[in-house]
Amino acid sequence: MRELAKYLVIGLGGFAGANARYLIGGWVQQRMGPNLPYGTFVVNVTGCFVLGLFATLAMRYAWNEQWRLFVAIGFVGAYTTFSTFGYETLTLLAEGSRWRAAAANILGSVTIGLLAAYLGMVTARLIMHWRH
Repeated sequence: MRELAKYLVIGLGGFAGANARYLIGGWVQQRMGPNLPYGTFVVNVTGCFVLGLFATLAMRYAWNEQWRLFVAIGFVGAYTTFSTFGYETLTLLAEGSRWRAAAANILGSVTIGLLAAYLGMVTARLIMHWRH
């Protein structure tokens, strides 16, 4: 695949991921309220799941490199929000009495993110098992 084509595939995935992040994160945050950065949390956890699912299936079925560029690098790269997670956690800490909320955000995001990635991998393995 030519270099320019790679950048276009990544860019298209990034476009889709960034817009999904904006829509899903905003939707969740509106419904859950301003107490914690719920939108960022949901986006990060679902991003972990999608990457775990995709990477496992892509390796097993040797999917075309374009799919890795589009989904893993473009879509998930633009969809997940680690930098926002860091900033929002520091904002909670800067508010002084919000250290418990900051700790909950850190522990919840990391623990549940790892669990979501694992569940994505398990889901991929179940899909592979059903196909046989």
